[in-house]
Amino acid sequence: MLGVIFTNLIEMMEQEVGLELTETVLEEANLESKAIYTSVGFYSPGEVVAIVTTLSAHTGIPVGELVESFGVYLFLKLAEYHPQAVRGKKSVIEVLSILDSNIHVEVQKLYPDAQLPDFKTIEESPTHIKMRYISENSLEPLAKGLIIGGATYFNEEVEIVISSEDTGTSIIEVRKLS
Repeated sequence: MLGVIFTNLIEMMEQEVGLELTETVLEEANLESKAIYTSVGFYSPGEVVAIVTTLSAHTGIPVGELVESFGVYLFLKLAEYHPQAVRGKKSVIEVLSILDSNIHVEVQKLYPDAQLPDFKTIEESPTHIKMRYISENSLEPLAKGLIIGGATYFNEEVEIVISSEDTGTSIIEVRKLS
């Protein structure tokens, strides 16, 4: 998993729960990397799970809710770091429609070893998109959070429905409400 995920997760934790609890969580998570991350490095996805599980134990917030909140935060940070990904777009649906064909292609150029999820568009209109989400890491709450973050960025209200097909495969539907 890309290091930028880890560096942003730690940044969000420091902002939301403070430096002391963040340090405690990182120590207790027993991470192979010892929580030494660079934004361009690659790390085990299991480390995100360990961090979020440990954070959940300390805060009482369910893991899925924490991961979703992180997705919201991450979209806004990625839009800030990579404005070309959202430039000229008017909605989160527009961003989602080019995710695999454009945004992930650019990410692969920058990070050739990145293992990105696949988003295959099944149906699309200006107010609705239905996609097949395929990921070894099954991080649907992160995908949902990223979509919510995109809707927030574009000042939209959306309805998101995620239904599981198989292990690692889900259908994600996003409908614009406003």
